Formats: sequence, structure tokens, C-alpha cells
Amino acid sequence: MENLGEQVTRLSVLGSTGSIGTQALEVIRGLPGRFEVVALAAGTRVDLLLEQIKEFQPELAVVKGREEELRLNCSLDSCELVRRPKVLSGRDGLIAAATHPAADMILNSLVGSIGLEPTLEAIRAGKDVALANKESLVIGGHLVQEALSESASKVIPVDSEHSAIVQCLHKDGMSKVRRIILTASGGPFYKTTRSELSTVTVEQALNHPNWCMGPRITVDSATLMNKGFEVVEACWLFGLPAEAVEVVIHPESIIHSIVEFVDGSALAQMSNPDMRIPIQYALLRGDRAAARRRFLDLSALRSLTFSDPDYEKFPCLGLGYEAAKRRGTFGVVINAADEVAVSAFLSGRIPFDSIPCIIDKTLRAHRFDSKPSFDELMAMDAWARRYAESLVQRGNCGGV
Repeated sequence: MENLGEQVTRLSVLGSTGSIGTQALEVIRGLPGRFEVVALAAGTRVDLLLEQIKEFQPELAVVKGREEELRLNCSLDSCELVRRPKVLSGRDGLIAAATHPAADMILNSLVGSIGLEPTLEAIRAGKDVALANKESLVIGGHLVQEALSESASKVIPVDSEHSAIVQCLHKDGMSKVRRIILTASGGPFYKTTRSELSTVTVEQALNHPNWCMGPRITVDSATLMNKGFEVVEACWLFGLPAEAVEVVIHPESIIHSIVEFVDGSALAQMSNPDMRIPIQYALLRGDRAAARRRFLDLSALRSLTFSDPDYEKFPCLGLGYEAAKRRGTFGVVINAADEVAVSAFLSGRIPFDSIPCIIDKTLRAHRFDSKPSFDELMAMDAWARRYAESLVQRGNCGGV
């Protein structure tokens, strides 16, 4: 596709070898002339990062630790590059990528609490943030809000549900909105009985019916914890109380969210389940450009169905609402405990239905702080991980 003279966006991609990162690079590849990639940050997938460096020629490349840094530098020694990137690792590398002086925008698709500090530093450096790291808001929404109040930066959501809300909002913004409705596919266990959840296998949990995602978010979608996190995100992004954010089960994943206005009208954003659509919308700051996609065939859709979520079968959704209402340290504890519990399930150490129990017990044991600092959040994150791991090791957390 030819460049029609649009302004080039200089981009840092954090999490470039993950699911969102690789799809973002696919979007960039399909819009030649619209983007320049100035920094790529990955974890341990050095071989894939090397291929991305060869293609996109960034000024900076970031990996997880010293071992990966040595491996990447060794690989770069044998490559012929127009521009060899500077190689950094760890926290300092992520901050350097998030605040790269040449970058206009940061795509933060890191997974976990490690993504919060780069988000804050990017905002403080005046960068717009295309945000796919939901933990930035789940854990530190008040810190992100505070940073935005002192900066000209914007946070543009990448999640399909929150992107849909942005796309549906009227020119009056939130002033005429009555409520927003987030849709959830229900995951692979939408029709599974509560008693059957204890025998769910890892393979079954990772077999999402509509979306291809990383392992943690796929399991979170199966427990509806991901939707609980999205409730928290929506409250921070759109300045709404938890009571004005509703969740409905929509197995077809065609409608991604609905905005209902005070006059009774409602607008919905629809598309086939394809994360490249909200990624592209965010990277283009709300502009639209032609792309190769599978477009909707309405005549082929036999039905669009909706139902209320089962909070007893999926208690993680209720925990998300609790975090949205209480704020403070609730988000960091729920996120940390969930990460430990999901990891334990994926490694075969706990059954699937122990995940919400571990999260809930960790939450009830923590010492609540209504407005923690960044350092206090990180300390609570570490405590919650230790406590949740102790529950896993003791094996005293039954199912739902």
C-alpha cells in the first residue's frame, strides 16, 4: 500500500516477541511508510528478536537479562546491518525504550506488573502510550491518572473491548454516557458445569474458541479474570464507577463493547475477532487505513447471543468488580495472586478451580492501602506473590 503523505509515527514496541507485539509488527508491515520502529523490547526470545531487528532496523534492542544480552550481541556480530542497535537489558533497558528520545508513541504489550513503570515513564517523557499492558491500570491506575494530569500524553487502549468503547463515543465524550457494556466470549468453559471445572486440563483451558493469545491471558479468559481486569481498566480509562460498567456473555465475539447513552440509544462496535484491528486503530491514533482483513459477512452470522455471567461459577469476575470499587492495593494483590495461581495451574501443581480460591485468600490476607506509592505497590506485589505461592505449596486451597 502506498504512503499518501501521512505523518510517520516513530514507535517503541515493548513486548515485541509476544502475541500483541508480533501482531503489531504485522500491522506496521502492512502500512509501509506510516511507522518507523526505533526500539524493540523483548524477553528471552532472542532468535525472534534478531529477525525483527534485521527487518525493522531499530536504534535500541532490549532483552530480559545479561545472558540474553550476551546472546543477542553475539548474534549481531555475525549480521550485516545498516544500523546495529544498542543492546540493553532489564529494567533500565525497558525504561530506555519507553523514553527513547526519537519515539512519538510507545506500544506497551508487556505482560505483568513489569509494565507499570515503563508506562509511567513514557507518560512523564511526553510519549503517547498504546496500552496493551492491562496491569498498568489494574495495579497503578491512580498513578497513571496522576502522571497523565501532568503531561500532554494520551493513553490509547489496545484491548478490543476498550478500543470499541473509544470508537463508539460521541463527540460529547463521556458526558452523555449512561453505562458501558463489555462483552465476554465466556471462554472455553461457558457451557461447562461448575462441578466439571475441577477436572479441566491445561490443554482445554488454552483452547480459546475465538482468540489466539498468550497462555496467561488465555487462562484468565477461561476464568473470566481477564474480564474482571477489564472492568478495572474501563473505570480508570473512562472515569466511571464500577456500577456503570456491565459485562455480558457474547460467545460469538462479534460485538466488542456497547456504549449506552442517556437518551436510550446504544452504539456497538462490531468486527470479526482479530486483534490487529484495535492494534491498528491505536497505533494510528484513531485514524483508519485500508488493510487486508477478513471482513464481516452479516448474512453468514446465524445469530448474536447474549446472557448474564455466572458469578458463582466464575468468581474471578466478582473479584475484578471488587478491585474496581475498592481500588488501592486490591488490584496489585489480585493481579499478583492470579499470576502465581495461573502459573501453578499451567505447571500442573493445582487444579483449574483453585485459581479463584488462591486469589481470594491472598486478597483477604493483605493489608489494604487506599493510595499506595509506586514503591509500596511493588512491595505489595512481592508480598502477594509469596503468599499465593505458599497457598500453592500447602495445597490447602480447594475449588470454587
